[in-house]
Amino acid sequence: MLKDKVQAALNRVRPALQADGGDVELVGVTSDGVVKVKLTGACGGCPMSQMTLKMGIERELKKSVPEVKSVESV
Repeated sequence: MLKDKVQAALNRVRPALQADGGDVELVGVTSDGVVKVKLTGACGGCPMSQMTLKMGIERELKKSVPEVKSVESV
């Protein structure tokens, strides 16, 4: 259930990433609320990817899914 909520939230941020030639892929969600994602496409090698991850993806996920504690790139 938590994974479904996280996937739905990722689907809301995905168009912004795709507009810049990137994407995000959900790898998994731990029982303690850590979301593991993989940035792909242009986002995979972008020097700003950590900022995108924390200020964009993590912020949206925490707002939409309160159970999320953090987001990590793998």
